[in-house]
Amino acid sequence: MTLPRPLYGPDFGSYPAEDVAWLLKDLSHAELEAPTEEREAAIQSGRAHYAESLPVEYQPGPEYQGLFHEALAESAERLAYAAGLVTEMILAERGPGAVLVSLARAGTPVGVLARRWARFAHDLDLPHYAVSIVRGRGIDTVALRYLAAHHDPSSVMFVDGWTGKGAISRELSAALAGHSAARFPDDLAVLADPGRCTPLYGTRDDFLIPSACLNSTVSGLVSRTVLNDELIGPEDFHGAKFYADLAADDVSAHFLDTVCARFADVAERVAKDLPTFRDSDRTPDWSGWDAVRRVGLAHGVDDLNLIKPGVGETTRVLLRRVPWKVLIRTGAGADLTHIRLLAEERGVPVLEVDDIPYACMGLIHPRFGKGAVQ
Repeated sequence: MTLPRPLYGPDFGSYPAEDVAWLLKDLSHAELEAPTEEREAAIQSGRAHYAESLPVEYQPGPEYQGLFHEALAESAERLAYAAGLVTEMILAERGPGAVLVSLARAGTPVGVLARRWARFAHDLDLPHYAVSIVRGRGIDTVALRYLAAHHDPSSVMFVDGWTGKGAISRELSAALAGHSAARFPDDLAVLADPGRCTPLYGTRDDFLIPSACLNSTVSGLVSRTVLNDELIGPEDFHGAKFYADLAADDVSAHFLDTVCARFADVAERVAKDLPTFRDSDRTPDWSGWDAVRRVGLAHGVDDLNLIKPGVGETTRVLLRRVPWKVLIRTGAGADLTHIRLLAEERGVPVLEVDDIPYACMGLIHPRFGKGAVQ
């Protein structure tokens, strides 16, 4: 049976072809965007799954765009250090034959950073693919078949940007356990693990990763992934759109280049810290999941999918969902300037709280379904 072929930039996405092979079907021609509130209502009522359509991507104003560039300049060295540390952890687990498989789309910039670190620090040219995983539907099994046909599954390391409450980590483990055609390890390496649900990370701090600040314009101009039976057949990869019309606003290369420019500054520190880091107790305790349950009880939300913890997830809520409220940990600092600005732009209340392990949490509005307890 013939497998579909990967997509590469510049024909699909703005990343150079050598940086990533997208195991996706090009749906750029399809009209998949729906007004945000209409889409939210369909998702919460059960009439549609979130992966069947796309949100109309919110394009923040000039002040917010400026915050992205400020945040990137301030955090580039911290990001480079975390990228170096997690890549070294990947190489320690998989060796020089590692195959990077990022979870599109938030994982893809991190997969590119890991690939570039491996080349910078070890002169390795690691394969890097981006695949789709959908909460409640699992990972793209056609993509897994493609990977198994071209690589030893035991060499694969799945990569994501950050953890929230750990839902995708659980989804990945469950999907791979149910995939009998080839045995892929369910390790997940992330740049940041504030949810404490994986032992492979660059940091567990909940801080602003600038690639979470924007949508497709920092992710190679690729939409979030789509799984829609009308467009995706049983032998197709999951789909996505290439927003070529947003090229003038694309900062994907700028993000990567700014972080990679700091690799040399952190290389000695990564090498010095790595042995201690590897020997430390990195056992997941899933404390983030427990915190989400507590917040759900406190705010009358029984659908935990409506609670998005951490800076990255809160940003996503404000950019592409219908936000209800934002919780900010008392004393959280400049990392949350963009959160406060987005909340102000969208008229969302910001509440300071003392009892969350994350810098912030975003709550999706539950009025569209049964998410609120009356």
